[in-house]
Amino acid sequence: MRATYLHGEGDIRLADRPEPTVQHPTDAVVRVTAACVCGSDLWGYRGVRGPGEPRPIGHEFVGVVEAVGADVRSLRTGDFVIAPFVVSDGTCAHCRNGVQTSCVNGGAWGSTSRSGEDLDGAQAQYVRVPFADGTLVATPGAPDDALVPALLTLSDVMGTGHHAAVAAQVSAGDTVVVVGDGAVGLSAVLAASRLGAGRVIAMSRHEDRQKVATRFGATDIVTTRGDEGVAEIKELLSGTGADAVLECVGTKESMQQALDSTRPGGRVGYVGVPAGGPELPVQQMFSNNISVAGGVAPVRHYLDALLADVLDGKLDPGPVFDAEYGLEQVADAYRDMSDRKVIKPLLRP
Repeated sequence: MRATYLHGEGDIRLADRPEPTVQHPTDAVVRVTAACVCGSDLWGYRGVRGPGEPRPIGHEFVGVVEAVGADVRSLRTGDFVIAPFVVSDGTCAHCRNGVQTSCVNGGAWGSTSRSGEDLDGAQAQYVRVPFADGTLVATPGAPDDALVPALLTLSDVMGTGHHAAVAAQVSAGDTVVVVGDGAVGLSAVLAASRLGAGRVIAMSRHEDRQKVATRFGATDIVTTRGDEGVAEIKELLSGTGADAVLECVGTKESMQQALDSTRPGGRVGYVGVPAGGPELPVQQMFSNNISVAGGVAPVRHYLDALLADVLDGKLDPGPVFDAEYGLEQVADAYRDMSDRKVIKPLLRP
């Protein structure tokens, strides 16, 4: 089979490797029908995080179960499944508390489990899934192919945008600012709209992303940044900041932008992967009673509810994908996303 490996800065390659097999009774093997490139994949691709030796990459996929171990109870061969971006056993204390990303036995795709077992990368033709019962979510029957992009977002970006909105306690009638116009930021716009926000201000400089943000419920677009951006937001909001700000980038500048855009007593929900040295100015938070919450999104915790809305036609995050590539074109997908020619590439193995 073919699988994607990151070799170094700007160096993505496909390689042949053996098809995975069931190794433990709790495993499943999934034939990947759709995967994608994530903004966090670009940190290594751009050399921000050195990969060391070549490593498998990709952590978002959907597909069809090809084989299951003897102890798998909730799945059977032929099921169409969504895989959250981390493995979780579903039984440990953290999983029971809804924080599957901290599973004591889990781990991230393309990395290792807590026990040191290698985990496959998702940008591949097949993936072995440990703890299949705790990790995978099956749809009721095989979905129409047109629904696949929306279902794929539930493996990461839609759940992550939703986590930002939940962490910021977005509720009906709130004014919300979203910092970041990547796929997660756009999903956060949609999540805030889904939770009943009365006004959603998307910060975006890119026309293609502004169109998606507006489609997802943004009522206003702010194209400026820094002090100028804060001033524009406060002008839109009659001199005050937003009730809730969703930080979806992960840099020092984006976090400060979020805090400066929040009204006294407001809330910041952050989900941007912290790769740019973000800091929290405690004095500012203390003086203005600003609360900050968030972190890595436990998308498995949210998946069932979001899936129900997608299947009912109430939620369609699929438009975050604006280009489709065959797996053999994965290097092109990385390059185009890094160059901002596309918002988020969908891969078809």
